[in-house]
Amino acid sequence: MWASLKEIYRHKPNFEIGVLLALKILLLEDDKLFNETLQDFLEEENFIVDCVLDPYSALDLSYDTNYNLYLFDVNLPYESGFDLLQKLRASGDDTPTIFITSRDDKNSLKEGFTQGADDYITKPVDLDELLLRINAVLRRQVRTQVVQVGEYEFDTLRKTLSLKGVKVELSVKSSELLFVLLEGQGEVVPLEQLKAHLWSASEEASDGALRVYIAQLKKYFPEQIENLRGVGYRIQFR
Repeated sequence: MWASLKEIYRHKPNFEIGVLLALKILLLEDDKLFNETLQDFLEEENFIVDCVLDPYSALDLSYDTNYNLYLFDVNLPYESGFDLLQKLRASGDDTPTIFITSRDDKNSLKEGFTQGADDYITKPVDLDELLLRINAVLRRQVRTQVVQVGEYEFDTLRKTLSLKGVKVELSVKSSELLFVLLEGQGEVVPLEQLKAHLWSASEEASDGALRVYIAQLKKYFPEQIENLRGVGYRIQFR
């Protein structure tokens, strides 16, 4: 499953195409083993994850980096996750936040939301449920993400292309193909990777169909899409 896309940066509605498309999470969990487990899982889901073990390190990183989501434990050395989020909210940081904690009492739940949390999940954590909650929080925060692609705009959530507000008709597969090329813009995306994204395991991938979808995109990006014969395709904006 894709992790939506990077650059909800402070929830700005637009971003430049040169920004890599992947969401960035700050994970604060003082249990090193659980921290590593969460990191591995989230990175497999294509998130970029910065991991820290204490709230002071988390605070420092929050000042230096724009994150799309905070995942905070509550019981931490030095100060609680509640206290940390209170500081962040007081400073004007409205980054979506999910608490992951062993505290399952109503008072803790109330305090978490009072301090500005967007969700609260108790341990032991079901990782699939965590992923669902992460995606739900991000969807609530950002309804559209528009990438400026030359003179066109591409909505990376709805996967629609438009020109000056008028939708360009693309097939579902062509829109998905554009999404994948933009995700790796400037780099060659191998043929097998493209086919794996466009066709499910139960479908038969087709080189001929892939060429048709590329041809459709080239009508709009004739100079930006490059074919490296037998290797893959690249989209690049100079």
